[in-house]
Amino acid sequence: MTGTRIHFGTDHAGFELKNHLVEHFRSLGFECVDHGAATYDAQDDYPAYCIAAAEAVRHDVGSLGVVIGGSGNGEQLAANRVTGIRAILAWSTQTAQLGRQHNNAQVVAVGARMHTVEEATAIVEAFINEPFSNDARHQRRIDEMTNYEAKREAGLYAGKSSAGAGALFPTDIWDSYRS
Repeated sequence: MTGTRIHFGTDHAGFELKNHLVEHFRSLGFECVDHGAATYDAQDDYPAYCIAAAEAVRHDVGSLGVVIGGSGNGEQLAANRVTGIRAILAWSTQTAQLGRQHNNAQVVAVGARMHTVEEATAIVEAFINEPFSNDARHQRRIDEMTNYEAKREAGLYAGKSSAGAGALFPTDIWDSYRS
């Protein structure tokens, strides 16, 4: 995957880790794009930086993204607000690999306060280096989420039975929980 463009976004909590990762991946031959924060500011907010990195990934086909904060939770949520982006929170090399293998995630969120620099680097490396499996069942699930997202954006919230073509969500299952 050397040569892949990696988009980074973080607030103050991940500032030092982001700088380390950008340097690390550049030394391995990756093109790194830093969407901020450009300077340490203990009062900054992560959404703008994480959304900027995710938007860049959305428009830069084949690129990947790394968003970093204290826990990674909010950063993942912010990245997932970008239409078409699948961001995962990885807390181990295994969850990072599975996010790529099973979900074809384009963005990984990491908590800088949750890991040593070495652990976080290994997690991001595992994510960057792992390809999507192209397994039909995983692609089908991604397609279901993409279909829901498109219908939601079009203002269509009611779905048909999961057995029907173009189902938004399985209403027969939803109905069983309501009774």
